[in-house]
Amino acid sequence: MKRAMITWGGWEGHEPQICAEIFAAVLRNEGYEVEVYDTLDIYLNTEKMRSYDLITPIWTMSTITREQEEGLLNTIKAGTGLAGWHGGMADSFRQNVNYQWMVGGQWVAHPGNIIDYEVNIVKHDDPIVAGLKDFKMHSEQYYMHVDPSNEVLATTTFSGEYAPWIEGTVMPVVWKRRWGQGRVFYCSLGHVAKDFDVPEAKEIVRRGMLWATRQ
Repeated sequence: MKRAMITWGGWEGHEPQICAEIFAAVLRNEGYEVEVYDTLDIYLNTEKMRSYDLITPIWTMSTITREQEEGLLNTIKAGTGLAGWHGGMADSFRQNVNYQWMVGGQWVAHPGNIIDYEVNIVKHDDPIVAGLKDFKMHSEQYYMHVDPSNEVLATTTFSGEYAPWIEGTVMPVVWKRRWGQGRVFYCSLGHVAKDFDVPEAKEIVRRGMLWATRQ
């Protein structure tokens, strides 16, 4: 049986506990044993961390100690998978550049706040997005600083309505990458739990979690 851990905390506006419950249920439905924690101290337990096949952090902003960060980074580098979404994974610890390097990106803006926008599938043969068509979102359209080594699976294009200087900018929404031996998956959708009422958004995260899991 695959083992997964979810940590939730930080800024409450992203509804971390509710989202943790949603995706704990998703993983359990896939046959995973899932443990959920509301503390980062679990990252200090090296033996326990290495026992997980997947880690999903839902922890916006806040801070992480050097020891906690090293515990997480080293676990993923050794082969445990990492999968997450939105600010719960890519706006977690703004002072920690090695964490950001592992994730492959960092949130910097969402012009217009809650708006209508489109997500475009760009790598149709990848199992994380295969069979899915472009779809609409009514949420935050994340503008991010991203690692050029990411394997991008879906994008969004900024209209320039709320920031004219970025008109036409194509921004990654879904990507995968490696950190040492570990697989890393990220999706910028999921500002609040209701965003996962969009079937494509929830399905992409579900598939991304399965892909990232230690093989």
